[in-house]
Amino acid sequence: MAANRLGSADVVVVGAGNAAACAALAAREHGCSVIMLEAAPEEECGGNSRYTAGITRLVFNNVDDIAALVPDMTDEERRDNDFGSFSSDEFFDTMGRITNYRCDPDLTETLVTRSHPTYVWLRKKGVKFQLSYKRQAFQVNGKWKFWGGLAVETWGGGPGLVDLEHKACAREGIPIFYETPAVSLIADDSGVKGVRARHEGKLVDIACKAVVLACGGFESNAEMRARYLGPNWDLAKVRGTRFNTGAGIRMALDVGAMPYGHWSGCHAVGWDMNAPAFGDLAVGDNFQKHCYPWGVMVNARGERFVDEGADFRNYTYAKYGAVVLSQPNMFAWQIFDKKIIPSLRDEYRIRQITKASANTLEELVTKLEGVDAANCLKELKAYNAAVRVDIPYNPAIKDGRCTEGLKINKTNWANRLDEPPFEAYAVTCGVTFSFGGVKINATTGQVEDQAGHGIRGLYAAGELVGGIFYHNYPGGTGLTSGVVFGKLSGDSAGAFAAKQ
Repeated sequence: MAANRLGSADVVVVGAGNAAACAALAAREHGCSVIMLEAAPEEECGGNSRYTAGITRLVFNNVDDIAALVPDMTDEERRDNDFGSFSSDEFFDTMGRITNYRCDPDLTETLVTRSHPTYVWLRKKGVKFQLSYKRQAFQVNGKWKFWGGLAVETWGGGPGLVDLEHKACAREGIPIFYETPAVSLIADDSGVKGVRARHEGKLVDIACKAVVLACGGFESNAEMRARYLGPNWDLAKVRGTRFNTGAGIRMALDVGAMPYGHWSGCHAVGWDMNAPAFGDLAVGDNFQKHCYPWGVMVNARGERFVDEGADFRNYTYAKYGAVVLSQPNMFAWQIFDKKIIPSLRDEYRIRQITKASANTLEELVTKLEGVDAANCLKELKAYNAAVRVDIPYNPAIKDGRCTEGLKINKTNWANRLDEPPFEAYAVTCGVTFSFGGVKINATTGQVEDQAGHGIRGLYAAGELVGGIFYHNYPGGTGLTSGVVFGKLSGDSAGAFAAKQ
């Protein structure tokens, strides 16, 4: 065993993303010494948080609740924006509906009821927020109308969030040790007493009074994806960090933690077919392709395979990646025409993209690599003939503009593909994070063992917490879960350590 250059601390936080930073800041409020262990080098630090767009889902009842997070909002923005509201009941209903009513009720209650006050706390720590234009708002009659319960995002997206949280940690005297992955927990019959980590190539033991595990799920581990998610998931691309290998989950299970949640489920989206195996910080979240509700998707057989307009993309994008993965050769093409192309999100305009363009559908289908062109043209013509053009198109609401008579009908935002030019974008599956993890107490964040008892000195937050998401995921909830349960677990770990 190498000499320990890290010393000891009251609280050790494993991870350095959003949940970990919130846990460290909350524990520090109890007067505890806190250190953070980050597996990645500094330039890749922050886990999946650094790869997000930064959008947040939280309860807000009026513009004043928004202004609590965006205090520099102008009078004109108050006047010219229709934020709507997103009540606690709506948040509860959304979580239930999207997860097929499997989400843990106690964890969900904590997530919902603490969402707004915890974000206000984070704002006071120096994290800035801004209104989420373009991604979550449309101009209707000259006024920005926000939709889907999402009105706020972190300033600077995921990179901005991580940078501001790390600056807050530095101000609070919380050091972050990079390239220092935790290897195991040090525990005995009386609970967790420390962490064994690898630092500068040597194993070191770090004594502490409490540990918070906040180092992500297992989505970056191909072996675990295949084992738990199933065949071909080892071939899926990973949207974010290459360092979320399930280490925190494994360490918790090794000391008796209860496995919990949807172990065969994950957050997975449509991702550029030729994106790299792991996330690229230079591109960030822009390999995603989320405008499919306004167009159509076809597989290698040239067939539509899903209702693109089943719901707002916030409520379908995290499950449709799995649907794409299940298609022949694990890809699909998204197709749009001139009516929609100007409305495509910025992610469709990056340089690193797999795209085909043509002035006729007959020409376009020949350019869709890997697709049965003749069958695809037949499919697109049948789709065009089935669109109910008598129903007005409105992207700000579920407009009911549908198709009729198809094997798979489109229920909203159905537009004929009849105005050139036409564009198509190739996507495959991009895994964001796994849903299975460990069980925690919903009021303390303490990890529970298989008998339902708390493991003394052990807490957890973020993507390695099981029981919150099943089958699907409402957009913007991941960062909120990290903030809420990060602060909760950090509070509890700090209070526990302060009493020792």
